[in-house]
Amino acid sequence: MHTNRRATATAGALVILGMIAGVLSIVPALDQPRGLALVSANESQVVIGAVAQCIMIPAYVGFALYLYPALRAENEALSLGFLGFRLIAATFHFTGVILLPLFLVLADGFAQAGASDASRIEDLGELLRTARDLVNHVALIIALGLGDLLLFRILWRSRSVPRWLSGWGFLGIAAAISASLLVLLRQTDVVTPLYLAMNAPLGLQSLVFALWLMARGFTTDTPTTAHRHG
Repeated sequence: MHTNRRATATAGALVILGMIAGVLSIVPALDQPRGLALVSANESQVVIGAVAQCIMIPAYVGFALYLYPALRAENEALSLGFLGFRLIAATFHFTGVILLPLFLVLADGFAQAGASDASRIEDLGELLRTARDLVNHVALIIALGLGDLLLFRILWRSRSVPRWLSGWGFLGIAAAISASLLVLLRQTDVVTPLYLAMNAPLGLQSLVFALWLMARGFTTDTPTTAHRHG
């Protein structure tokens, strides 16, 4: 696979930037059931979370754009699919950002409401929290996962990275999508040992993959490429 060495290094750096922003996008106050009172006392968490999730949008899309020219040379259809799923995921990211300020509006209303109104506002807060979880931990993860399956299919066939790294990606994606389906079916929540354990393999693989791209990039002389251009 012929690729610009700087492009792969930048793509790897964007993965790490996205992971850091992902950690910062966590809003602990929103992970607590009926936690509107906590939101009122921790508005800065919501603001930081929204800013961090905004940063994730160009990081995730930029990763795909920097790799796209090299991937297209190997398989145009799969590379377009990978880029398309990244753009879909960016839309879900943006939706998650929009949802966050609504918690601040509800928290202000909750703080000023009487007992009966506060109960209704709290119910709305739970509905909004569920919607955010479905966007961030189901729709977003599935979109990213399907796109990355196409990415690692290209890399597996071209041997542009070691096959153990691509295979690790396949397994990690399968586990992460399975965890999202469990959340969708209400068999687990997003802040549980089971959910975190099922996402851990992909998180570690993403870090190793990013470091590989930064340090080694893609292998340029592979049997597939040599045969194609021979």
